Amino acid sequence: MTDEKDLRSLLEKVAHGNVTPDVALELLKNLAYEPVGEFAKIDHHRQLRTGFPEVIWGLGKTPAQIVQIMEAMRLRNPVVMATRIEPEVYTTLQAKIPDLRYFDLARICAIAPPTIEPQYSGNIGILSAGTADLPVAEEAAVTAELSGFRVERLWDVGVAGIHRLLNNRHVIDSASVLIVVAGMEGALPSVVAGLADCPVIAVPTSIGYGASFSGLAPLLTMLNSCAAGVGVVNIDNGFGAAVLAGQILRAANKLKSPS
Repeated sequence: MTDEKDLRSLLEKVAHGNVTPDVALELLKNLAYEPVGEFAKIDHHRQLRTGFPEVIWGLGKTPAQIVQIMEAMRLRNPVVMATRIEPEVYTTLQAKIPDLRYFDLARICAIAPPTIEPQYSGNIGILSAGTADLPVAEEAAVTAELSGFRVERLWDVGVAGIHRLLNNRHVIDSASVLIVVAGMEGALPSVVAGLADCPVIAVPTSIGYGASFSGLAPLLTMLNSCAAGVGVVNIDNGFGAAVLAGQILRAANKLKSPS
């Protein structure tokens, strides 16, 4: 029970005598977190606190652990997501969870309905500098879509061929928040921020030759951006960029709603 409306409904049923306190206690006893084996504690309360459910970090977990965590989470969440899942790991997981979906480029697997309608107004524009940046950009895009946000993609528009970006100004102009993913020297977010009237979230990737230092060079470029309105997440962190973009849209929608 992680949805605020469901929690309020339960409390009202208790108040009106339609549900006994013992039944309510059974439903709520694992509200804060639920132990899974001796290796995990699922934070069911996170949806209520932050608006986003807990997401499974796949690297470093065994397939058996991931299966147990996903099966426990699916009882309380309409969407259960795991990131950084390699194809061979997905094959093992899918044998145990037949309805598991896999987004191979993003390396995300999820228990989710075939389509998820956007829950918030506004859209997230996601730009990638090069084709090699797509795994990180797709991680951001799939995370945002599974979280109920509208996404528009624009790939391979890096500064080496700036006309490709300028020919697609409509994506920048229509976005409520932008995620810009780039490796190499990481200049694209600064260029985009100079054209955009919305927040820009810069994501450095580990793509590049030796002097890019596995993403450190684009990270520093983005942190030193002369364009205003640029925020930076960690190297290859498409997931974190999507959650930040979603929080910006959620906050904007909250301000629009009557108090």
